[in-house]
Amino acid sequence: MVKMQAAFVEQFGQPLVRRETEVPTAGPGQILVKVEACGVCHTDLHAAKGDWPVKPALPFTPGHEAIGIVVALGEGVTAVSEGERVGVPWLYSACGHCEYCLSAWETVCAEAQFGGYTRNGGFAEYVIADPNYVAHIPGGLSAQEAAPLICAGVTTYKGIKETGAKPGDWLAVSGAGGLGHLAIQYGKAMGLRVCAIDIDDGKLAHATRLGADAIVNAKTGDPAATVRTVTGGGAHGVLITAASLVAFNQGVAMTRKHGTCVLVGLPPGEFPVPLFDVVANCITIRGSFVGTRKDMVEALAFAADGKVKADIELQPLSAINTVFERLERGDVPSRVVLNFTSAV
Repeated sequence: MVKMQAAFVEQFGQPLVRRETEVPTAGPGQILVKVEACGVCHTDLHAAKGDWPVKPALPFTPGHEAIGIVVALGEGVTAVSEGERVGVPWLYSACGHCEYCLSAWETVCAEAQFGGYTRNGGFAEYVIADPNYVAHIPGGLSAQEAAPLICAGVTTYKGIKETGAKPGDWLAVSGAGGLGHLAIQYGKAMGLRVCAIDIDDGKLAHATRLGADAIVNAKTGDPAATVRTVTGGGAHGVLITAASLVAFNQGVAMTRKHGTCVLVGLPPGEFPVPLFDVVANCITIRGSFVGTRKDMVEALAFAADGKVKADIELQPLSAINTVFERLERGDVPSRVVLNFTSAV
């Protein structure tokens, strides 16, 4: 049997175990992808710790930002070809026939499967994928460049769309790190004025370099009041990427009357909503969960046109536990990508 290296979560909250295992075989309706790169997302850390109510079955391989080359087709596969570069994203598959799938909301399908969570993911040299749900990577984007876009990119792009903000409107991006630095770029590319909020001056300086029209340090004074002043009454759309309940509360307070606050960060705990403010100011609070296949095509197109580029740091698979430790203490400025095109 042909072997590969893969990293497994064998116990929640414990370091990942990197070991040799058999290369999987593509069954009917499946494809086998040789991984070139896989981004590391905060969701991978949540999965490895078992933070969420519905936990993955142990053992499992995380990773839902895998980019690679199709090297084998299972019986009946026609949607992709051998040699094509694809992405294996968070939305691994869906039923295709429920009311949500039929209305292009497959991300909330009750039968949806998720890469690196309910299906083994891309922290491995090879990964099985559903050809109907992979991302088709445009020419000109390397695997390493594309990896963060098939989760962080599409998540922030979809979140911005869900705010309903129009060109010229203000978009407040709470959290200017891995997701937020992409949200700033998507916001500018979509014609919005962007105010970036973070507690790290380095990330805020980076936000300015990326084109943010205003920056606010949430550690100083009343950040929501500052945003309302800067934007002339609050942001038309607020995108909360920070995994912080404090940021969630601040985000609602930053929202303009009749504006929309979109939640994409997933901190543990319950979110207390200021009901009087929400009702009196006609504020919409909306969750946004990654993005659909159509959103993926659009998000990748911005990058292929050179309007959005993830800031990446390459690491080998052998460094995954160190990367997780850094993620947990907030020591990853943008996005880490595991690189499989060199030694792992």
